Amino acid sequence: MSKFEISDDADELNQEIDDTNFPSRSNSICFGAANGNGSTGSLNNSYGPFANRRRSSSIRRTESEMTEEAAQDGEPDALSPVATAEHSAGASGEVANNNHSSGRGAENGENGASSGPNGSTSVVTAIGGLNRARPTPIRTTSLSGHEKCTFHHDLELDHKPLTREDLLPLMSKSYRMLLSSLGEDPERQGLLKTPERAAKAMLFFTKGYDQSLEEALNGAVFDEDHDEMVLVKDIEMFSMCEHHLVPFYGKVSIGYLPCKKILGLSKLARIVEIFSRRLQVQERLTKQIAVAVTQAVQPAGVAVIIEGVHMCMVMRGVQKINSKTVTSTMLGVFRDDPKTREEFLTLCNNK
Repeated sequence: MSKFEISDDADELNQEIDDTNFPSRSNSICFGAANGNGSTGSLNNSYGPFANRRRSSSIRRTESEMTEEAAQDGEPDALSPVATAEHSAGASGEVANNNHSSGRGAENGENGASSGPNGSTSVVTAIGGLNRARPTPIRTTSLSGHEKCTFHHDLELDHKPLTREDLLPLMSKSYRMLLSSLGEDPERQGLLKTPERAAKAMLFFTKGYDQSLEEALNGAVFDEDHDEMVLVKDIEMFSMCEHHLVPFYGKVSIGYLPCKKILGLSKLARIVEIFSRRLQVQERLTKQIAVAVTQAVQPAGVAVIIEGVHMCMVMRGVQKINSKTVTSTMLGVFRDDPKTREEFLTLCNNK
């Protein structure tokens, strides 16, 4: 049985929607829904069935917390299948309507819980209903370093997100299931360590997710009064097709026109490594490399050409072993000035 507590934000949102779209009183609109005593109600002299709609709930709670809170408030066993008749009357309006419970059940059932002696929300169980608990502070996103964290709430800030290496056991288990699905025996000698090897290999193939442009550059940006083209060509590239999870590989040529700043030559190769070691398509990879060089040194222009061989076209599908895919991205003067673009292409084609 699921245990929930009421979210204050969802509470306010539902109330605002009700107040805007479903007026509390009306002289003309009637509803054929049964009210708490089984008769047909209207919005003329009451809040109507919308007052009884179940409020949204979030944030699971453990059974031990539910039991302790119920005991402190003098409530009956919150985990029992059927609560007393007194607490059944405090069940949600939906449950009250379906079971033709008393009118008091419809009044208290708006938030699916009854109020304790101090006005706090206590745990209530209705026949076939949900256990509810008193609200606790919802998560905020104001704390530095946790704005985008999806793993914990503010009261559990000692949590640290998993590293990629921590995912190895789960990935190994997945590869083991894959082998079994293929009809293989994961216990035979040749496959005993294959799931772990495959998981480690996949982490290596996608290690670019753990790397950033700032780390790759490592401060290797230098002031230099040079404004002629810089070209590094035939940089080896290996990546993974995101459509089939098979490799594609090739060569990358990068050229840029400096504006008083130059980049360490090896850093161009490292930029290629960052974005190629991910699940990719060649078109996006080309653009990402060009944009990264632009961010690094703010040059007058950047040009990138990739020539790749895709195994998804070679070893499966159409199986065209001699086909190559060429993509390019031209930014700045390489896009605007035909002569600059022609110079770059000529240098790339020279052997």
